[in-house]
Amino acid sequence: SKAAKKPVGCRPGSAFVRLAHLSMESPMKLRVLSALVLLGLSSSVSAGPFNDKLAICLVENTSQADKATLMRWIFGAMSRHPGVEDLSKVNQAHADQMNKAAADLFVALLTDRCATETQQAVKYEGAAVISSSFEVLGKVAMQGLMSDPAVQDYMGGLERNIEPGKLDSILKGAK
Repeated sequence: SKAAKKPVGCRPGSAFVRLAHLSMESPMKLRVLSALVLLGLSSSVSAGPFNDKLAICLVENTSQADKATLMRWIFGAMSRHPGVEDLSKVNQAHADQMNKAAADLFVALLTDRCATETQQAVKYEGAAVISSSFEVLGKVAMQGLMSDPAVQDYMGGLERNIEPGKLDSILKGAK
């Protein structure tokens, strides 16, 4: 009898197999995945049906604690930008902990919790699907962050500091 043929996404050297072997011993691969995830949070990729299934799987298989891990990792990454680094000091030991926790989460989601969906999405829609699927997860995690009452109160500070009537003329012209 013929040996069962492995799905395309599981061939040695395929994108799925490379992602499945991410570890702290391969920092370049982690940087590539990290960049894909961050790019996914700031750009739009047209989604296909397998991307949609992967995104749904990621969201459904991510706990509140997982979302907090993701938010903390994103915050840590953003805190390194020179324009905001004075607002938050994330020391290297803490950054290393957040990177490890996020890497463990990404690997668990892609290779365990959503392995089938990852394989199919990469096979039929390409490796960029990972970025766009994590964009959805990132948005869901950020909704949780932004809906917190303390965050909402802070965001309201913008409105409280806009002089009444200052925007009326421009907004009236847009109608």
